[in-house]
Amino acid sequence: MDYLRSFGSAAVSTLVQKSGLNLPFSLGAKVYSCETFWTLYDATKREDGSLVSVFEYDLTHPLNKSTIPLARNSLRKLRTIRHPDVLRFIDVVESDSAICIMTERVRPLPLALSQSSSNVPREREDWLIWGLHRISVALAFLNDSASSTHGNVRPSAVFITPSGEWKLGGFEVLSNPRDDLSVIYTMGGLMPDAMAYAPPEVKKEGWSALKDVPVSAADGYALGLLLHAVFNPTHPPLPTAEPPHPPPQVSSRGAIPSSVFPSFKKLLNPNAKSRLSPKSLLDIGMAESDGEGHGFFVHNRLVKVCAGLDGFTLSSESDKASLLRTLKESASSFPPEFVSYRILPCLTSALEFGGASAAIIVPLILQFGKNVAPDNYGSVIMAPLVKLFASADRGTRIALLDSLPDFAEKLDKKTVVDKIWPNLQTGFTDTVAVIREATVRAIVLLSPKLSDRILNNELLRHLARLQSDPEASIRTNTCILIGRLGPSLGYNTKRKVLVPAFSMALKDSFVHARVAGVMAFMATAECFEMDDVASKVVSAVAGATLDKEKLVRDQAFKAVELFVKRLEAHAATMPETAATEDGGEDLPARLPGAYTQAGLVNSATGAAAALTGWAVSSLGKKLAPADMQTTISSTIDASILAPNINGRASPLPVSVSPSVNPSRSKGLQLGGNKAPASTLAEEVANEALQSSRLWNDDLIDINADEGDWSAFESAPPAVESKLASTTDSLGFGISLRASSPITDEWGAMASSSRPTSRSPDPWRTSHPPQISHMLSPQPRRSIVPSTLAPAFSPASSARSTPVSSPRPLPDNTPPTSMAGMSKEEKAAEMARRKEERRLVSGLLLCLEVWRLMLIDFL
Repeated sequence: MDYLRSFGSAAVSTLVQKSGLNLPFSLGAKVYSCETFWTLYDATKREDGSLVSVFEYDLTHPLNKSTIPLARNSLRKLRTIRHPDVLRFIDVVESDSAICIMTERVRPLPLALSQSSSNVPREREDWLIWGLHRISVALAFLNDSASSTHGNVRPSAVFITPSGEWKLGGFEVLSNPRDDLSVIYTMGGLMPDAMAYAPPEVKKEGWSALKDVPVSAADGYALGLLLHAVFNPTHPPLPTAEPPHPPPQVSSRGAIPSSVFPSFKKLLNPNAKSRLSPKSLLDIGMAESDGEGHGFFVHNRLVKVCAGLDGFTLSSESDKASLLRTLKESASSFPPEFVSYRILPCLTSALEFGGASAAIIVPLILQFGKNVAPDNYGSVIMAPLVKLFASADRGTRIALLDSLPDFAEKLDKKTVVDKIWPNLQTGFTDTVAVIREATVRAIVLLSPKLSDRILNNELLRHLARLQSDPEASIRTNTCILIGRLGPSLGYNTKRKVLVPAFSMALKDSFVHARVAGVMAFMATAECFEMDDVASKVVSAVAGATLDKEKLVRDQAFKAVELFVKRLEAHAATMPETAATEDGGEDLPARLPGAYTQAGLVNSATGAAAALTGWAVSSLGKKLAPADMQTTISSTIDASILAPNINGRASPLPVSVSPSVNPSRSKGLQLGGNKAPASTLAEEVANEALQSSRLWNDDLIDINADEGDWSAFESAPPAVESKLASTTDSLGFGISLRASSPITDEWGAMASSSRPTSRSPDPWRTSHPPQISHMLSPQPRRSIVPSTLAPAFSPASSARSTPVSSPRPLPDNTPPTSMAGMSKEEKAAEMARRKEERRLVSGLLLCLEVWRLMLIDFL
């Protein structure tokens, strides 16, 4: 307990060491002391950490032996008298060496007066009058209700709380004339400077003279001296305090308000029976009349505010509105300690019960908070406001949400996550739309203080539900909120949430919600991967370019322009090709002009010609000179000639095998039958022209479905035909010769009146269909549009080379009939057949490319 000795309290240290008591407080710094009687310390209550004060009386001090009864009288009276304007007793520790009385945290009036001397005169005067009002109320209570005489009214007996309120103490000689233990009549003179504050009758006849005068006589006279001391602390003592006690002159008024001075003179009346009592002074000060010397208490701002705050919860709505208006107009003129510890606690306490005044009280609390010291802001302002989020009153909640911008920055992350968010999230599901919308707007301010779990999980679930809210403004604000939260979301959350959320907003019926969706895409442009921009974002925004509202269209075009520029910038950083084949370093030099920047095309016909030229020229230049002199004997990859159709192998597999006729193999050798260069050039040009016509005229139009719906629905259950009967010369140099018919999956599109016959299964014969590639420099005949796989006759070329056909697929799949299908099944079947037709067209295109390549080899 050495820390106790450091504060000069040997008595407290001895008390703890010898008695072994566990003190209910932790002693702090010494605040005020005199040679005898009490020493005041700041302390902290051990139970809850609240701030308290400790009055210590050293029983071992030699000069205190005679005044021990006064100390015990003070303890007894302080413990039994309870009043708002009397020093509040909390606890006491007694021993043979000391008496330690624990009270509310206070400081003596002389210290407070020295610290308030720099205040604005008007504010200081209001504070002094308000304090004298509180002391008058306390004395009136002691004189009338307790029938006692305080007998020690002086500045050192008045204490100031942290809120600036005056509390009456110094009960050493407080006595009731009917009490046998009264000490004022026998020991009143033992108080330090007792005669300086004694009334004239005491100076003349002693303290026993008080038995013959009203109990308020001594206190009224001392109150007058106190009034002069607080308004004129630097003035000498009044002449009226000494015999013959002349009345105070106007010249001695000093800083005493003129409205108070008449009552001040009556308080110092030498005649005890004619002297003004504290109760009479209180009545004069609280009088509503405008006469001279009246109403100096009732018209004081602090007095009116305290009276209104004390009964605020029970006041009428008009009285509440009047008080709040007064507080708002005078917010900057109140003492900071009065605001922090008197006004704000009352206002926050009133809000806990709810009410229509919340919309005014919450902004008022924040307005008063601007004058609160930073060290006290958390406990005085933030703690009560955070507690109010648990209130079920909608008026309080909406007031808090509307005022959130004024205090959101002062909230810490732990407070938001643990205390605010659990109550705040109930606003997302509130039945009142105003609460839901205010909650959405508040998230923007609190999002930096939310945890990742809340931000990427709980919050997004609420926002997903609000995107379908009946209120259009809530849907719009929800989209805006998601856009603002986008950069702070997790990587995976961004990819999963942003595009679907904004796309949903683009489909909203409310025009501003659609605009918000487009702008949200633009605001979160940095959050999207380039692959997602190309595959998802642009396609989603592009649909809004044809919106019915011009406002949406204009914004959508700006968004498309933004994302296209981003794609162009990213594409400029990419390599020209990702090919990794042998000799890849000279690949750009081998690319034909049609596939360079200068060779870009602007039409479908040009694109088709460029495709053919690239396939022929690049592949031809790829062959080495030694390879140009060899015989073509490799087998064409079946994966090229027989692409998958809807995940199944194509029914038209084609392969090339070595020739079985040695006498004709010479016709396939390069240079064996060489034609002039000019003739070859003309033939290649003719082939390119014929290919262009082939692509423009002979391919199946996969988009021409309008006329096919009736054919699909009226087709017979099964149609079979021979492949040989439906094929003709393709002009590809390929002959398909089937020895038996196969099932025609496309027979459903043919006329149902054509008779069909079933032949033995062609896939069980010993001679599979022969497919011969005829390589001829002569121009081929045009393709017949009505044929599926026309064959080129071997007789058209003297250098034809027969090749073996691929192993046929078993024909065990019955043709699909649409007779008993539902409408949805028919649509699905039509989509499947449409896809097969598209792939067959691709197959024909592939065969044509290979034909042109073989021509180039020759």
